[in-house]
Amino acid sequence: MVFFLGIAIMAALNHWAPGPRLIDPPLTRLGWIPIALGLVIAVMARNQFRRAGTTIKPFQESSALVTDGMFAFSRNPMYVCLTAALVGVFVLFGTLTPVLVVPAFVWVIRSRFIAVEERMMEDAFGDTYRSYKDRVRRWL
Repeated sequence: MVFFLGIAIMAALNHWAPGPRLIDPPLTRLGWIPIALGLVIAVMARNQFRRAGTTIKPFQESSALVTDGMFAFSRNPMYVCLTAALVGVFVLFGTLTPVLVVPAFVWVIRSRFIAVEERMMEDAFGDTYRSYKDRVRRWL
């Protein structure tokens, strides 16, 4: 929901207070690249969770710690791909103000989702998760 709210805010900013144009068409079409890449990575991550038999839903207790595949490079590849998709939306619009949503989104995700999820993972998986956390970066 936070992601879709971010897109809605970006669209509103682009429509009512776009600021200067930073990217001119047809270069704005390049925004589809991070959107598509983000979608592919999100589907791959979801499939990894399904194979492990654990939930993808935030704030639900995980039954397995997924540390392989893309989770060997980022503890939160799904949040990375949502952020990339928002960058893609900014590029599609090409105006200044929509990009302001991206750091706000990262802050909300980090403080309201990742912080809670990390505590839940530590409670569920203890030292195994702490070791994983020491080896793999939160974002990239």
